[in-house]
Amino acid sequence: MRVVDLFSGCGGMSLGFQNAGFQIVAAYDYWQPAIDIYQRNFQHPIYKKDLSTENIAPELHDLHPDMIIGGPPCQDFSIAGKREFRGKRANLTLKYGQIVSEVCPQWFVMENVYNIEKSPVFEEVLAIFKSAGYGITKHVLDASYMGVPQMRRRYFVIGKLGENDDFLLERLLSGLSKERMTVRKYFEDKPLDAEYIYQHPRTYKRRAIFSVDEPLSTIRSVNRPIPANYVIHPADKTSDLSKVHVLTTKERSYIQSFPESFEFVGTTSSVEQAIGNAVPVKMAEYVATCIAHYK
Repeated sequence: MRVVDLFSGCGGMSLGFQNAGFQIVAAYDYWQPAIDIYQRNFQHPIYKKDLSTENIAPELHDLHPDMIIGGPPCQDFSIAGKREFRGKRANLTLKYGQIVSEVCPQWFVMENVYNIEKSPVFEEVLAIFKSAGYGITKHVLDASYMGVPQMRRRYFVIGKLGENDDFLLERLLSGLSKERMTVRKYFEDKPLDAEYIYQHPRTYKRRAIFSVDEPLSTIRSVNRPIPANYVIHPADKTSDLSKVHVLTTKERSYIQSFPESFEFVGTTSSVEQAIGNAVPVKMAEYVATCIAHYK
């Protein structure tokens, strides 16, 4: 199938679908640092477009996509943000729905934070998909059951023209691993001399120190050292900070299941943000494989 990736970021979703055998014919994003990374790693074009103001539907028609995929920016819905359900980024979710309904490919896949289901915008975009004739499968999926060493929960909405609702749900759920992927198992063929890992929390009400025998929490867009005045949380896996490792930028890309060969270019802060914003590659690949096997 010919696939177009909207709001592609640095390419996690594109790479996952490409790994599953799909042909990515074009990608679109507006953030230059992510575009630079994407261009370094893919042969097909990525176009810099502000999808909030530019109408790309005519050029998408010319690409003849069988599928549109994408993760509209989610900060307005995120539990880490202000949850401004009518903010500019929330409107980009509606824009995604409008583009899909106008181009009308056979399939679409939309990814977002799980909190989006509490937003009135979510119901609006579902109505757009339904009015265009799509059967909808929607579910919150956890990346740690898809080979990703990270407890990252994401809402996936998958549509196919003329199908019944929940058409793909059984296949999505039946192929999940019975156990979460741990850091130790994922890194068994990669160097990681550590037993405990520090992940800077959103708030110090949450723990920050994890064992390598479990998945990490969601990789965020910032990577910070352990503060000198860090207070051990009751749920931290060790109180001995001398045993705790802070992930490098490359190691954080591994936790997002990017391969070693994937090249990240740009400033440290922009690369960290691009990694944190990405869809885990193996998560996208899992969803793509379920679609590929659907008859």
